[in-house]
Amino acid sequence: MDSSSEASSMAQGLGIVRLVANREKCGRQLLGVSQLASELDMEQSRVSRLTKELCELGLLERVERGPFRTGPRFFGLAAALNTGWVRESRSELEALVASFGLRSRVSVREGFRVILLRASSNDAVPGSFVKPGMVTPVWCTGSGRALLWDDQQPAVRALLQGVNFIGVGGPGAAHSPQEVAELLDRDRARGFIVAEEEFEHGVYELAVPVRGAEGSILAALSVLGSRAEINSNTNDIARALTAAAERLRSHEGRDRDAGRKGLAS
Repeated sequence: MDSSSEASSMAQGLGIVRLVANREKCGRQLLGVSQLASELDMEQSRVSRLTKELCELGLLERVERGPFRTGPRFFGLAAALNTGWVRESRSELEALVASFGLRSRVSVREGFRVILLRASSNDAVPGSFVKPGMVTPVWCTGSGRALLWDDQQPAVRALLQGVNFIGVGGPGAAHSPQEVAELLDRDRARGFIVAEEEFEHGVYELAVPVRGAEGSILAALSVLGSRAEINSNTNDIARALTAAAERLRSHEGRDRDAGRKGLAS
């Protein structure tokens, strides 16, 4: 699958999730595969495949062969968007836009997939697939490798064992777990991720991990632009990303402290 067809699948998958969530929210009758296909004017076989993947991600769920409803991962993402550090990420993303004119994103990891939590205001146009919940591969995105920052080669190989690398990503994409691990080793030496046309042709991505108060990786903060835009200002962008990630870490720490105080009261 090339990047354009994967983008199409993501857009259609998000359309399915939105339809299911909206019907559930409004108390309307829930739908099965054939009804979803009719509502969205899609082939039934495609809806069947996409809903299966969405159920595997936990964004949808289905009891036996009944109608679809929103799954636990959907609510987890919704809850995450209400935490303080994710709310604060909006202003951090827009500050990066103001400073560098680049698209910026905050993402989290689910297995070997990267899930977009929030994107900057300049990162999408009407009808774009760039929306919260968008799924991309962990092995050929800057945000993905930032989320794998703490994983050593054996863990990377175990995570990506059995993944089909063929036809996914841009011309710079890795084609094996070993290549992903080697790129990580290279990136750690300079302190940040640079992904050169790894997911999309002509798109460079610079990324850093966002850590929680206790040190574990919560998310990835990234910017995307052309080769000239990234390479002309790499060190300044990296410093700005790292500073923003530290500010988000401090917000997460305050969230954690507030939660503990609430439990103690």
